[in-house]
Amino acid sequence: MTDRPDFYVHGYSDHELKRLRDQSQTLGDLLHHDTRYPPGRLVLEAGCGIGAQTALLLKYSPDIQLISLDLSMKSLKRAQTETGGLNSTASFLQANLFELPFADETFEDIFVCFVLEHLPNPQDALQRLKAVLKPGGTLTVIEGDHGSCFFTPNHEGARHVWNCLIEAQARLGGDSLIGRRLYPLLHEANFKKINVSPRFVYADSSRPAWVDGFTLKTICAMVEGVRERALEMGLTDEHRWEKGMEELRRTSESPHGVFCYTFFKGTAVK
Repeated sequence: MTDRPDFYVHGYSDHELKRLRDQSQTLGDLLHHDTRYPPGRLVLEAGCGIGAQTALLLKYSPDIQLISLDLSMKSLKRAQTETGGLNSTASFLQANLFELPFADETFEDIFVCFVLEHLPNPQDALQRLKAVLKPGGTLTVIEGDHGSCFFTPNHEGARHVWNCLIEAQARLGGDSLIGRRLYPLLHEANFKKINVSPRFVYADSSRPAWVDGFTLKTICAMVEGVRERALEMGLTDEHRWEKGMEELRRTSESPHGVFCYTFFKGTAVK
C-alpha cells in the first residue's frame, strides 16, 4: 500500500503537522468534552492522521482498546510519536478505509474526525464503517463547514484565498462544506438515534487565546498550507494570494477583527 497525499488538500508538510497539533490543543474541549468511552471498549479511529485527535481520545478515555488506522504510513509513524506513553493498548494500522481488514461487527465504537470531508464518496465510507460496527455500537463523526465562516474585516482578498481553499479541496474530490450534511449522510446510512450538534467558534480581541490558537494557528495556517496547490490549479496568482493572506491575517491583528466558524459533531447508533 502506498501513501496518497494528493487526496489530502493540506499536504503532509511539517507546517501541516504543527497546524494539526495547534488545532487539537485549541479545539480539544470544544469538540471532545462529551466523547467518553467506558474502560475496555474496543474503539476504531478511522483516518487518524498524525494522531492529534488520537491523543485527545486517549486523554478523555484512557482505558479503551484503541485501533487507529490511516492510509499514510508517514502519518502513522508520527501518530505513534504523538501518543507515545498515553495508552499501551493503542495500536496503529496502515489500511484503506474502503478495504477494512476486520470482520463484520468487530468494534463497539467508531470515531471519525475531519476525514469525510476529503473523500469523494463519504456515504460509501459510512457504509463500510457501519459493517464493522456491532449492533448497538456508536459512531461519532466530526467535521467542519467552510461555508459557515464569517469574518471582519471582510476584504475581497481574504475572501478570495478562503474560496481558493474550498475550490482546491473540491477539485481533489472532497467537500469542505460537509458539516451541514452530517445528518442526511447518517440518515441515508440508516443509523439510529442520530444527533448532530453545532460547535461554534468565535474569536475577537477580547479572547486572545482563541485569536492565537484558532484564527492564526488553525485558520490562517490552514489556508497558507494550500498555497502551492492553489497556484498549480490556476485558482490564483502569487500577487493576489499574498495580498489575500495579508488581509486574512488582519482578522487576528486588528483590534476590531472577528472570526467565526462552526464545526458539527454527529453521533449515531447502529
